[in-house]
Amino acid sequence: MMSRKIALAGFAAALLLPALAFAQQVSQERIINGLGKLQGAAPIVDVELLRQEALNGSGKQMSGLPNWSKVARLPQMVVEIDFANDSVAIEPESYRTLGMIADALHHPNLWAYKFLVVGHTSSTGTDQHNLDLSQQRAEAIKEILSTTFAIDPSRLYAVGVGEYFPIEGSKSEAANNRRVQLYNLGVFTKKP
Repeated sequence: MMSRKIALAGFAAALLLPALAFAQQVSQERIINGLGKLQGAAPIVDVELLRQEALNGSGKQMSGLPNWSKVARLPQMVVEIDFANDSVAIEPESYRTLGMIADALHHPNLWAYKFLVVGHTSSTGTDQHNLDLSQQRAEAIKEILSTTFAIDPSRLYAVGVGEYFPIEGSKSEAANNRRVQLYNLGVFTKKP
């Protein structure tokens, strides 16, 4: 599978642990283990409600909103994907990370699940600009995973939250808040 992908040097990724949010390099195995820790049934999460809360929640921390608080209980990982400044263009060095994510999502331990791709920004732009940019970046990740790496697009959902879901304990303008988060939304069921 990796041979089909663009193998470029350099990547950084992190697992978001319950009380810690720090970057560490990960392997495909760590991605699989991190996203596969779903105990029992996942809480039902309505992605459209998440999107509406993000659109209407300007100025509020997403983690305190009703539907986003459900998402916080799901297996997740934080991935550092580098974008060109103020752009949705993915930097070439991030394709290796995307390839590792795709391999993990194709793995038998994860192939039956659906995932939420959440885009974030730092607070260096306006609220609306950051929200739009984070949505476009989340959609760019979804698109490349489905078009380049053959992940079924109906397994992926993209929502941007702008600057209102910063890494705990970090400054909102910090560069590490320009990140992408993946959440395991539970078992995927194809529509008839």
